[in-house]
Amino acid sequence: MSALALYHKKIGMNVSGYDRSRSEITDRLEREGIAVYFDADPSILPEKTENTIIIFSKAIPHGHPLLRAAREKGYAVLSRSSALGELVLEGNCIAVAGTHGKSTVTALIAHILTISGEGCTAFIGAESRNYDSNLLLGSFDNMVVEADEYGRSFLDLYPDMAVITGVDADHLDVYGDLEGVIQAFKTFARQVSGTLIVKEGSPIKIDDTRAWLLTYSLSSKTADFYAKGIRSYRNGYYSFDFVYPAGEIQDIRLEVPGLMNVENCVAAAAMAMVFGISPEEIRSALQSYKGLKRRLDVLLDSPEVAYVDDYAHHPTEIASSLSSVRGMYPGRKITVVFQPHLYSRTRDHASEFAKALSLADELIILDIYPAREDPIPGVDSMMILKDVLCPKKMFVRRDGLLDILPGKDIDVLVTMGAGDISGLVGPLTELLRDRNTLKIFRR
Repeated sequence: MSALALYHKKIGMNVSGYDRSRSEITDRLEREGIAVYFDADPSILPEKTENTIIIFSKAIPHGHPLLRAAREKGYAVLSRSSALGELVLEGNCIAVAGTHGKSTVTALIAHILTISGEGCTAFIGAESRNYDSNLLLGSFDNMVVEADEYGRSFLDLYPDMAVITGVDADHLDVYGDLEGVIQAFKTFARQVSGTLIVKEGSPIKIDDTRAWLLTYSLSSKTADFYAKGIRSYRNGYYSFDFVYPAGEIQDIRLEVPGLMNVENCVAAAAMAMVFGISPEEIRSALQSYKGLKRRLDVLLDSPEVAYVDDYAHHPTEIASSLSSVRGMYPGRKITVVFQPHLYSRTRDHASEFAKALSLADELIILDIYPAREDPIPGVDSMMILKDVLCPKKMFVRRDGLLDILPGKDIDVLVTMGAGDISGLVGPLTELLRDRNTLKIFRR
């Protein structure tokens, strides 16, 4: 939503918006001259309905007072995905879908096209550290977009080329079960007209799409694209050789940690290769990629204290991220602060969450961030916490975290979640930075 707001502001339109709470993103929009309101009073809608479009996220309930008022007053009303679908008709559209990794792969493809000089306009689901934005405004000939599966949003897109990074059970409040998720992704696959690149082992097969189907993998030699000779040059950071059907790009060294980022780079490099970007330009772009905010984001890194923030909100993502953190900080104590996102997701995956979070040495779990949902009776954070096996674990309300954390022996801190835990990242960074300075001084 914020990338769309920025886009329309950059092309000269008057833009304003509503959000339920203030955040770094809303602060940034205000600095760009976009009025953001936090009171859902319909009076904030523009007086004139003509030449005005109301764009809403599918996370907004149908009965929301602003959305209801907009429809009653006769404004043109579009979902975010519909608005995005109309925009990308202007150029060659590359879409990235998947239940994990799509923001990173979107950012990587956009970065490769930008560095190569081919150029693109990109809508990314997180802020790129290379460009300090989730919007890249460049050539309109190439449009790179993150295709979100929530609410079947990605079915508003008919891309020329696409990547599907993986298909797992998520958003079961929408799809019911894993089979429902798979069928939606198959529908998306049928809407791709040119080339579709999928993770090897995906339920998307050649008969599910009219596109040219190719596969990628972290290291499987049966895929069309894969990484060979993966080696750690620093704890948790890797270099590798990228193998494609006609050859190899040797010795790519990443400045972002984790094996999942090696896999993400393989997916992005595969798309760039099919697009026609040269091997040397791909290599240069991958090596200069700095990552995304809130995606295995290293905010402090010292022998005294380290702090990593991550958007992980699904058990698969949590397990992958914590495994990466273990590789980055071997032998050190890892304290995880996790904020569950959605009552329905907590209910549907409580045991999987508990297993993934048991990879921590100490767990602090916060109250559930409801987002668009009303509470579900009997569903709370204790559903997860009771089955977590790590030696130390506790429940704390979000507004009490900054009170109890100073008394904790923090070596490596990891914050995780897709809710308003992001608002604690700044204060936690400052708290740990001050503690780190004090430790060094005492030594």
